[in-house]
Amino acid sequence: MTRVAALIFDVDGTLAETEEAHRYAFNRAFSETGLSWTWNQAIYRHLLKVSGGKERILAFAPDASPELVAALHGRKNQIYTKLVASGQVSFRPGVESLISSARAQGLKLAIATTAARVNVEALLGARKAFFHTIACAEDVRKKKPDPEVYALVLKRLDLPADKCLVLEDSSNGLAAATSIGLKVVITPSLYTRGQNFDGALAVLPDLGGVSLARLIDLKG
Repeated sequence: MTRVAALIFDVDGTLAETEEAHRYAFNRAFSETGLSWTWNQAIYRHLLKVSGGKERILAFAPDASPELVAALHGRKNQIYTKLVASGQVSFRPGVESLISSARAQGLKLAIATTAARVNVEALLGARKAFFHTIACAEDVRKKKPDPEVYALVLKRLDLPADKCLVLEDSSNGLAAATSIGLKVVITPSLYTRGQNFDGALAVLPDLGGVSLARLIDLKG
């Protein structure tokens, strides 16, 4: 058995149920800009098949100018980070306990996300200091399901894939991680339930009541 030396977390949907806050922020940004666009849950669920906020805007409105996309995304991030700062987004069950257990046992912690750094840091707050490395959208050229962000995290951790365990919520994240040999535990989120998670070590409702020892046993 190869000892687990690090836990690697996705952010949106994994650390916290963030997507409704993101959807609200997008819609608010659209309204403030004078656009009639509205992303309901069905539309947003479809758009989440595309990784990255700017990319989702373009998937919805392919003719949007780069300037409009950048302005909308920037304003959306401002709205989202204010929501997080006001306490309207919290960690999912079991996440904080798992982080505490991992730190107590000397495991490294890392973030592998293609979300914007400003959004990640807003959610983490003081917990940012717990993580050995945080790789975000600004650090990579390609987004999930491309494995670039996971490859970058492994390089920064200076660890092989078989000594790490990934926590994800989406099929895109699962594909990104497993394509370079990482083992993944899935906790589906509001918008990813029902996706295909073939290849995951386990699919759990959340991490509530799930010990670090159990996760390590799953990896084998």
